[in-house]
Amino acid sequence: MKTLLISLLIVLSYTINTQTNSHLKWDELLQKHVSSKGNVNYQGFKTDEKLLDNYLEFLSENSPKENSSKSQKLAYWINAYNAFTVKLIINNYPIKSIKDIKQPWDKKFITIGNEKLSLNHIEHEILRKMNEPRIHFAINCASISCPKLLNKAYTASHLETQLNTVTTNFIQSDENNISEKKIEISKLFSWFKSDFKQDGTLIDFLNNYTKVTIHKKAKVKFKDYNWNLNE
Repeated sequence: MKTLLISLLIVLSYTINTQTNSHLKWDELLQKHVSSKGNVNYQGFKTDEKLLDNYLEFLSENSPKENSSKSQKLAYWINAYNAFTVKLIINNYPIKSIKDIKQPWDKKFITIGNEKLSLNHIEHEILRKMNEPRIHFAINCASISCPKLLNKAYTASHLETQLNTVTTNFIQSDENNISEKKIEISKLFSWFKSDFKQDGTLIDFLNNYTKVTIHKKAKVKFKDYNWNLNE
């Protein structure tokens, strides 16, 4: 019994260390090639493509288990979405926009275990179904109008703070013009309106992160989206 317990502890310790070290590799790549303002050096990622591929291989072989916590699953799939988006861009670099790639979000170029997935599958069939609207400010579509790519890997232990930070930063950024009686906001709030209305109205959601309290009957306008590459 004692031998079995020791063996289990060794396996658990190995698994935790492997995951931590692998996320550190992604963290190092992000800090090296993504500025604090969210500008991405895709040429730099291309130079370090082997390191990126090693991380993607780790993701492919270590998808969350059924008994993994929600935070573990969210952190894994957010990192996967962002890392594979970077891979998609550098596979086609240089380009001016992700939209220059044919069907970028429907392309099944992502291998997780024995499955071939697309970015759309990760976003709509996995992340959105976890009922966490703040994921929209964590995943990055490689475009200027997207919420910035965080230059740190998401981790289960820091996820709540990270999600609050990226949500607050985006809502208070220049991508949105917010006043008490009128708001001009990112089109992503239109595309995913239902996600932001889980616990009230869209304005209720925004008011959790704004400096100004928006009136419930404020005029709402959605801004044009800039799909140019976020570099």
